[in-house]
Amino acid sequence: MYRETGLVNSPPPSGQDDAALLSLVQRGDEYAMAALFDRYSKIVYSVALRVLRDPAAAEDVLQEVFMQIWRNPDGFVATRGSLGGWLAVVSRNRSIDALRRKRPTESVDDIALASNYNLADEAERNSLMEKAREVITLLPVEQRKTLEMAFFDGLTHSEIAEMTGDPLGTVKTRIRSALTSLRKAFPA
Repeated sequence: MYRETGLVNSPPPSGQDDAALLSLVQRGDEYAMAALFDRYSKIVYSVALRVLRDPAAAEDVLQEVFMQIWRNPDGFVATRGSLGGWLAVVSRNRSIDALRRKRPTESVDDIALASNYNLADEAERNSLMEKAREVITLLPVEQRKTLEMAFFDGLTHSEIAEMTGDPLGTVKTRIRSALTSLRKAFPA
């Protein structure tokens, strides 16, 4: 991408936060867009692939999501959450839209559906998820953000330390403390 634009000597911005990168994208900075793509393409693609179960369709969703950012970087509102979380939701919604656009290749009458759905299990799972959300919201801000970056954004401990500027040991301790709090909330 960098050779095509003729901007070979300019390195892409890598250590900047999402807000700074989005403001650069607003001004048409291709390197900032590339940095956002490098940072979040894995999560967008994995969410799309999980919903669509088709690598080609997931790649199409990936492209659509990042084209949306390129065309309208103001679409993300930082006060509503993290960019990674927002991109995961956008990817999921675009994937569901893609599934709805597909026309069934077989008649609905010809498809036999087997259901392994257990309402009691689903209700218990939903209850546990709600309790986990409550516990996570009660965590100290640093622990919650670090936990979200690790588990929802898919970042490694080293990547989190690099992004936040915190020492690696601090990042690991925050994650461990957050997981301990979660474990205490769910007695065996």
